Amino acid sequence: MELEKVTQSVFNRLRTELSPKLSYHSFEHTCDVLDASIRIANEEKLNEYEICLLKTAVLFHDIGFIYQSQNHESKSCEIAQETLPQYKYTTEEIETICGMIMATKIPQVANTKLEKIICDADLDYLGRDDFWKIADNLYHELVSFKIISNENEWNLIQINFLDSHKYFTNYSIKNRTPKKLQHIEIIKLKLN
Repeated sequence: MELEKVTQSVFNRLRTELSPKLSYHSFEHTCDVLDASIRIANEEKLNEYEICLLKTAVLFHDIGFIYQSQNHESKSCEIAQETLPQYKYTTEEIETICGMIMATKIPQVANTKLEKIICDADLDYLGRDDFWKIADNLYHELVSFKIISNENEWNLIQINFLDSHKYFTNYSIKNRTPKKLQHIEIIKLKLN
């Protein structure tokens, strides 16, 4: 597996081909998820090979947004399946990577340790101090695509989403859930 070459290629595509209207599903989001996935992977004691597969899945998890927002995960898998053989990834490795990508589809369904880690990394911000800034990026993205039209609608979506969301890994449950619960209370106050 040629992870460094894959990283350069995907980063280049994300920087140049994603719509500027994607204020949340951006190059920066992929970098954030990459950082979070490495942190969680180290806490969960993954080996180097597993971390390589995980990083590859993170790189590709939102690349489908270049083409579509609906079912972008399926498109991301297609792109991974087309791209990764030229970087010496086996069919089995690509299947594992696509399993991780598909696990990030909302609502998240994670069955393997790697799938649990990518899911928690993808939504790591829900339990961090920079939650408000990142959530604001998502709000503006949804408004620009006319998916929502006002802040009240957004706050209702946020409450429903945060209430139903659960972290999978011990690291995220311990380190992200308490702050996430604080965010829920603040949003509830905004709605009252």
